[in-house]
Amino acid sequence: MKSILEGRPALEREINQIAEVAGYLWQKGWAERNGGNITVNITEYVDDEIKALPAISDVKQIGVTLPNIKGCYFYCKGTGKRMRDLARWPMENGSIIRILDDCASYVIIADNPVNPTSELPSHLMLQDYLIASGTNYKASVHTHPIELVAMSHNARFQDSKEWTRVLWSMIPETLAFAPLALGMVPYEMPSSVKLAEATLELVKQNYDVVFWEKHGIVAVAPDVMDAFDQIDVLNKSACIYMSAKNMGFEPDGMTDEAMTEIQEVFKLPKVRPTVK
Repeated sequence: MKSILEGRPALEREINQIAEVAGYLWQKGWAERNGGNITVNITEYVDDEIKALPAISDVKQIGVTLPNIKGCYFYCKGTGKRMRDLARWPMENGSIIRILDDCASYVIIADNPVNPTSELPSHLMLQDYLIASGTNYKASVHTHPIELVAMSHNARFQDSKEWTRVLWSMIPETLAFAPLALGMVPYEMPSSVKLAEATLELVKQNYDVVFWEKHGIVAVAPDVMDAFDQIDVLNKSACIYMSAKNMGFEPDGMTDEAMTEIQEVFKLPKVRPTVK
């Protein structure tokens, strides 16, 4: 069967970038078994021929009405699919879906009837808000970074301001490339409506990286590589912090003055939490 990617180089590049990120998540050990999810708004790459494609699945309910994604198209990792397999065969381990006119249901249109992630409602709620807010963000990535998950088990780091302060202070690049702080959602059942709603609320508060306590992280960004990069720099800081602790000392971290200088030189958003 002909793939939807054939003859569409821009769409193929986008899907290949998703596959590349999936490979990185697996290589880093952040995507055990079928752990993690990727959802990307690909509507800009959809032509009239794609719009005319018939559904290859029954109509499926999202579980919530999302008016801003009406008629949009998304690439979604498949439920139960492994990131390491998606990295090699993205159109066999994920699918492209079309949101129907009722804004509450969707159909799969390509390449295979791979059911999207069970966390699709959460991802689509984020996508709906991103469209409504007028941002150019199109990608959402959820994964399980080992060191960040470990730190979230410590009550000290269940406070978003304290955790962000420590991570930003470990290395200048973290503040430069993840400047909007790290939101924290207290533990909720995975795939639950409460988890989705809490995540969306923090994104509305200007966080673009949100941590789920003792579970993992969600990042939204203009594209899937940008989302990965934010998670990567934050986890690098976690690794530096834990390396220092393993050497037997609490790392000093950069001073408030040093971080303010970075903020001013790089013209970063002034949303840093108060440094204790």
